[in-house]
Amino acid sequence: MRQVRLPRRLLLGAGLGLAAAPLARRVSAADPLKVGFVYVGPITDNGWTYRHDVGRRDLEAALGDRVQTSYVENVPEGPDCERVLRQLAQSGHGLIFTTSFGFMEATLRVARQFPNVKFEHATGYKRAPNVATYNARFYEGRAVCGTLAGHLSKSGLVGYIGSFPIPEVVMGVNAFTLAMQKIRPDARIKLVWVNSWNDPGKEADAAKALFDQGCDIMCQHTDSAAPMQQAEQRGLMAFGQAADQSAFGPNAQLTAIIDNWGPHYIERAKAVLDGTWASQDTWNGLAHGEVEMAPYGPRVTPEAAAAADAVKQGIIDGTLHPFTGPIVDQKGVEQIAAGAVATDEQMAQMNWWVPGVEGQLG
Repeated sequence: MRQVRLPRRLLLGAGLGLAAAPLARRVSAADPLKVGFVYVGPITDNGWTYRHDVGRRDLEAALGDRVQTSYVENVPEGPDCERVLRQLAQSGHGLIFTTSFGFMEATLRVARQFPNVKFEHATGYKRAPNVATYNARFYEGRAVCGTLAGHLSKSGLVGYIGSFPIPEVVMGVNAFTLAMQKIRPDARIKLVWVNSWNDPGKEADAAKALFDQGCDIMCQHTDSAAPMQQAEQRGLMAFGQAADQSAFGPNAQLTAIIDNWGPHYIERAKAVLDGTWASQDTWNGLAHGEVEMAPYGPRVTPEAAAAADAVKQGIIDGTLHPFTGPIVDQKGVEQIAAGAVATDEQMAQMNWWVPGVEGQLG
């Protein structure tokens, strides 16, 4: 197996002033499949990007010399992404994974210029003949976390640090809130947006502010371990995001949602190699092992653990769905009818809060 880290500054410099070739370099059957990964943050973020890079390494371990992987980290969601993608396509990459929501339009534009290259965009919803989408059902893990919070919060007030008000984040907040309120109907969620996926300084400041307002548990949809560290320093509790963050909060972490991207990357690279790749949308969760839960921390009581395990198992075996009606929004409008289950389309377009969420949407 061979992997290459491609510094973003070199890719951007090489990309200036170059016209995109209409087709990717033709490779022989003996050549390895070059697989590129574009990351919005650093591979050391201990969260989202770190776990995507673990998946890349899983791909290398599984397919060995059949693949050659490369990655570019710290790529902003804007013109830089398009230039990086074009350079990856021009340099013979046959499969490229773009791993942030804000890479969607750049992925589509470059894909039109390189119809023989396969692209996969994480968390997006727009596809093309050579562009697939993939995501994980993080909201399932949020329901497990919300159940723990319902049993363990003394104040009934949980802080939630959000990145951007997109449906993926909104559905996570709502799933957490609904699960917590099943145990504790008076539960409230204080939400702060930091308008970044990975900014340890902003995330730490947001955690401090939320703890100062009486929150005793911290949840986040951002990438760094800064909120976990703040919880540990204050003797409070938190949930890890995207990766097991117990090393940063051995007493604070209750559990963490772990993103397991390796199986998807392996399956899709194999599909390119054997000629069966097709544009599709993949959205797996706890049942497929794409979402995993970290071991419970020392502050999780047996009662809370049993309740969380029951929720997790119910989701896996299909007897429980986090968005089962009746569910109304904060205006009292019914969003999910009694006995009905939210469709994937409804969740993918979610732009409303359930009662108990304190924070602006947008």
